[in-house]
Amino acid sequence: MKEAPPTATVVARKEVTHDLFILKLAPSIPFTFTPGQYCTIGLDGIERPYSIVSAPKESTIELFIEMVPDGTLSPRLHRLCVGDQVSLRPKAKGVFTLDEHFHTHLMVATVTGIAPSVSILRSYLLKSLHGHRFFVLDGASYQDELAYNAELRQMAKDLPSLLYVPSISRPTEARNRGWVHGTGRVHQWVEPILSRHGLKPEDTMVYACGHPGMVATIKSDLGAQGFKVKEERFWREHAEVKTPTA
Repeated sequence: MKEAPPTATVVARKEVTHDLFILKLAPSIPFTFTPGQYCTIGLDGIERPYSIVSAPKESTIELFIEMVPDGTLSPRLHRLCVGDQVSLRPKAKGVFTLDEHFHTHLMVATVTGIAPSVSILRSYLLKSLHGHRFFVLDGASYQDELAYNAELRQMAKDLPSLLYVPSISRPTEARNRGWVHGTGRVHQWVEPILSRHGLKPEDTMVYACGHPGMVATIKSDLGAQGFKVKEERFWREHAEVKTPTA
């Protein structure tokens, strides 16, 4: 008899906005991954890769997902309830992982693109590691899309070598009333961070994850300055296909 494919059960879910949500999944098999990698889940044969938010020591797989109205899978995932199951490929993949050979790490993300950075930082803190600097630039249109804002602020308190810079690109809209932090598109914060903190290509790894336009800008601008850039693009317009490269 053919063995049933691995599954994962929804054990918690959280609505972030009308089109952003968090799922926590309990896998039916031992599931290992390196912080920054992604897993592939599916329903009825339709599969998509999603970056993992969790640290490997956590008992569940946490995912931060955008519901694309005309997508083939995410609207169905959005309707899942606690107790429902999805398919889970048994191996995590991806090279968007921490390169500890570099002393400084500049992480630039938009909305759900923050997921692998949170995984990396959670693991770093859980292991009580030290000796590296982190600069995390987290961008969105609206403040409620910064789902890990509070957690990252706490991380910055727990890890003095971490600077967290959240930024919203539409500060005058009512949805952003009360916002007192960074404004502008997230890539606009890169050059001020580089100059203010003396980041150099020889000891800095750059990680860009999220909107393909942002990722392309970071890779072009910083690549031209000699920085090594790891990239992961979330292609909203192509039925949620994500293309990880490095």
